[in-house]
Amino acid sequence: MSMRTGRLAVLAALPAAALLTVAGSFPVFAEENTPAYQIDLEQLNDSGSKGTVMLSARGQELTVWIKSEGMVPGQPSAQHLHGSTEGHDFVCPDDSADKDGDGILNNTEATVHYGDINIALTVSGDTDAATSGLAVDRMPVADKEGKITYKRTLQVSQDVIDSLKNLHVVQHGIDPNDNDKYDFEGAGKSELDPKLPQEATAPTNCGEVKGAAIGSVPVGGIETGSGDSGTSVTPGVAIGAASAATAVAALFVVRRRKASGVAAAKAGDAA
Repeated sequence: MSMRTGRLAVLAALPAAALLTVAGSFPVFAEENTPAYQIDLEQLNDSGSKGTVMLSARGQELTVWIKSEGMVPGQPSAQHLHGSTEGHDFVCPDDSADKDGDGILNNTEATVHYGDINIALTVSGDTDAATSGLAVDRMPVADKEGKITYKRTLQVSQDVIDSLKNLHVVQHGIDPNDNDKYDFEGAGKSELDPKLPQEATAPTNCGEVKGAAIGSVPVGGIETGSGDSGTSVTPGVAIGAASAATAVAALFVVRRRKASGVAAAKAGDAA
């Protein structure tokens, strides 16, 4: 099999949702044997929040890209990788997890389903669950439209790298009384810390890894970022349109190479 044919086979084998455009919200994954996973964030607590996450591992470096919307405008959102590195099977909860029936799925009720915090996805400083799980001063803040864009490359343990497909991303922060702030009137005190309102710690969305690892796309480059930058990814083309754009790009490359080959053959005949 030629190198060109092999590359086309890789492209054809990828799930449509996994193919990303260079100009899109997330970079094309170009490194061979670089595991990458897509996560779709879906609302909890009727928050209306949704988003997309990409996880890319290189050695013991984990790059996390998040784009979400429907967050509380102007408020920080605690966000984490939840789950186990020991093979336990956790999932995102549904409304039935609200065991006390108060209409709010709190973090304690949800943790039974999606597991304890594994890594705190802060914008700077450490990411330890114990010291940074509730470090709201180092969590991303939603813009005035309730959108969050986040990117950070972290040093993690090999256990985390090996267990990525079993981990989940959860963002926290709800606004049931629609006043664009976290207060105690909406849902009372947090069961995690009575100094915090329940609105600040209740989960607003959750997402699980979809399918197997995404293969490497052998075009373009990968933006790795730096450990403590917390740099945002520039919004761009939605992932839903990425498969078509990538297919067009691949076809363009094939046709260009084919045209070059024909031209070279004609030149040889003329000589």
